[in-house]
Amino acid sequence: MDALSQPLAEWVYLRPIREADTELVIPWRNKERVRHNFIYQKPFTREGHLNWLRTQVEPGHVVQFIICETGSDRPVGSVYFRDIDREKSIAEYGIFIGEDDVLGKGYGTQAAKLALAYAFEELQLQTVFLRVFADNAAARKSYENAGFCLIENRQEEVTIGGIARTVVFYEIENSRGLRQR
Repeated sequence: MDALSQPLAEWVYLRPIREADTELVIPWRNKERVRHNFIYQKPFTREGHLNWLRTQVEPGHVVQFIICETGSDRPVGSVYFRDIDREKSIAEYGIFIGEDDVLGKGYGTQAAKLALAYAFEELQLQTVFLRVFADNAAARKSYENAGFCLIENRQEEVTIGGIARTVVFYEIENSRGLRQR
C-alpha cells in the first residue's frame, strides 16, 4: 500500500519538543512563507527560542510538539498550545510546517487532530481556539478539516509592516473534537 492510500494517522506523529530541535525551529520559523502567516513576524534567534523553551515550555505555560513523518522520523514542523488557562480549560493552538516538500499533503490537518486529542484527553481542556489571517486559505481549510469552526463576527485588524491584515478566530470544543476523531 502506498503512502497516499494509508490513513493519515500513519503519516505523522507528534513528539515533545527538545532543546536540540532549536536548530530546526529557527530556520523553519524564519522562512518567509512561515513568518508571513504569523502575527509575530520578527526573526527567530537561538537565544530567543531557548528562552521560550525555558520560560514557556518547561514551566507548562506552553505545550509544544514536533511533527514527524512516520517511518522516516523526519521532523517537518511544530504544533503548540499557548496561554494555557487551566482554570478556564482553554488554550490557543498554533502550527507551522517547516519542510516545503510536505505542504498540501494533509500533515497539518493530521497533526491538528493528534494535538487536539492530547489537549482534550491529557490537558483536560474544554476549548481550543486559534487566530489566523483571513487570507490564509490553506491554513483555514486545514483547520476546518480538523474540526475547528469559524467564530462568526469575531475578527480584528492588525498592521504589520504598514499593511493592514484581517485576523479571524476559530475554535473547537472538547465534546465536538472527540466525536470527530
